[in-house]
Amino acid sequence: MVQETIEIGAVAIDGFGEEIGRFQSLVKPIIHPNLSGYCYDLTSIDQSEINRSLDFNAVFNEFIDWIDEFDEDFLLASWGDFDRHQLVLDCKLHDLEFDWISEKHIDLKTQYHKFKRLRRNHGLKHVLEVEGYEFEGEQHRALTDAENLSILFNDYIDEWIY
Repeated sequence: MVQETIEIGAVAIDGFGEEIGRFQSLVKPIIHPNLSGYCYDLTSIDQSEINRSLDFNAVFNEFIDWIDEFDEDFLLASWGDFDRHQLVLDCKLHDLEFDWISEKHIDLKTQYHKFKRLRRNHGLKHVLEVEGYEFEGEQHRALTDAENLSILFNDYIDEWIY
């Protein structure tokens, strides 16, 4: 089954690790407009919320406009490579420019496991707990995941390879 982005969420952090903005929007899929039971169970996003949402073109353009409010020198970070890959697929599906995404993205999960010399991959919630934090909010929601990831990002702000 073709997957589509159903939510974009981000936290903007300046060079000093201070939060300077947030973005969150649900996205109405076009290939499979009805969410699967699995998707609902994973995210708790309700079909009625999706039905009221904008399509990927509109939300992605709002996201780009939000990024542009801050600085041209930005970086997209995620826990793993799935989000980057999915954004690229959705941009291809909607005939949007996507080359810049891979150039501006870092996978914190891979980097974290490398500099911690971990052999087994761990989820963000587990890693936060190991680092002494509690995962706040609902897992697999875009903004909540971004908020939690920003905590880890700030803890190792000088370790990440851009």
